[in-house]
Amino acid sequence: MPTIPDTRIEVIAPNLKRRLSGVTATVVRLIPVQARMIGIVAAGPGLPPALPHITLARAARLPRDRWRVWHARRNTEMVLGLILRHVLGRRYRLLFTSAAQRAHTGLTRWLIRRQDAVIATSPQAAGYLERPATVILHGVDTQVFHPAPDRTALRSALGLDPEAILIGCFGRVRAQKGVDLLVEAALQVFPRHPRAQLILTGRITPDNRAFADALIARARAAGLGDRIRFLGEIPWEDVVRHYQALDLFAAPARWEGFGLTPLEAMACGVPVIAARVGAYEMLIQDGLTGTLIPPGDAGALAGALDRWLADGAGRAAAGRAARAHVEADHAIEAEARAIVSVYRRLLGRQP
Repeated sequence: MPTIPDTRIEVIAPNLKRRLSGVTATVVRLIPVQARMIGIVAAGPGLPPALPHITLARAARLPRDRWRVWHARRNTEMVLGLILRHVLGRRYRLLFTSAAQRAHTGLTRWLIRRQDAVIATSPQAAGYLERPATVILHGVDTQVFHPAPDRTALRSALGLDPEAILIGCFGRVRAQKGVDLLVEAALQVFPRHPRAQLILTGRITPDNRAFADALIARARAAGLGDRIRFLGEIPWEDVVRHYQALDLFAAPARWEGFGLTPLEAMACGVPVIAARVGAYEMLIQDGLTGTLIPPGDAGALAGALDRWLADGAGRAAAGRAARAHVEADHAIEAEARAIVSVYRRLLGRQP
C-alpha cells in the first residue's frame, strides 16, 4: 500500500483487536467508503493489507500542526486516545461510537464523559448514554454484499450441498448469540424437512468449547450431525460467499448491541429470522423481509423455521424484498456520510 503523507491524515480509526469481531468488521467496511470523502486511516493489528492504515507508533508521532479525529469504538481505544492527547500532547479530537444497549460500567461512563463527541448506533444505545449523542445506524456495502449470480456453482465451490435448503448463523459461538436455541429448533424441525441444513460460522473461544461440543454431540445423537455443521472461524471473504450461498439466515441472539449480520444477509438476498433485540426491529420488516420472534424462545424460532422451510416461493420473494430494503434504507454510503459529517464538525472546532 502506498505511503500516506501526514498532511492527508485527518481521521484515525484505531482497532486494538487482532481477531475478527463486529467492531473490526465495522472499521474494515467503513474506511474504504469514508476514504473517498475524507483523509481517514485505520491503526492497529489484524487489518487487511489493502486497507489505508498506519502503525500505532506513527499515530503517536503525527505532527501537532493540526487537529485530527481519534475515532474509538472500544474502551481500550478511548484510553489510548486520552493518553495520546493528554500525556503525549497530540492534537486529537476524541470521538466514541457506542453500540451497547445496557448500562455502562463506571469506567466506561468516565471515559465517555471525556470524549469530544459520541455516536450511538441506535436510539436504544443512545438511551444508555449520560450525554447527548448523534444516532447513526449501521449500513452495508451493497457492492460487497449482493446475491450470487450462480448460487448452485457457489455452493459447489464451497463444498456445500447444492440441493439443500441452507440456513446460516454467523458470529461467535456462545449462549449470548442464541446458538443453542437454533440447534434446539433445528432438532425439532429438521425431521419434517429432509433437505434442510444448518451451517454456523464463527470463533469458538476456549471458554465456550464445552458449550459448542455439547451442541455438536446433541446433533450427532439425533442423527443430524451431517446437517448441523459448525464450520469454525473462516476468512472474511469466505464469510461473504457463505452469506450468498444461503436460503435463510437466523439471528436468535438473547441480547445484542446493534447486530449487523441480518443486514449483511439481507443485502445478499436472504430473508432473516431474528429475535427482537439490538436494532433488529429497525432492520427487519416482519413478514416481508423475514420474521421477528421473542428473544430466548426456541419454540417460536422452530415455528418460524418451519414456515420458511416449507415456503420456497415465499423465501425467494422475501429475499428480493430484503435486498431492495437494504439498498433503499441501509446502504453504507449513508452511514459513512453521516459519520464524516461528525468528523468535519469536530475538525471545524477551535481549540
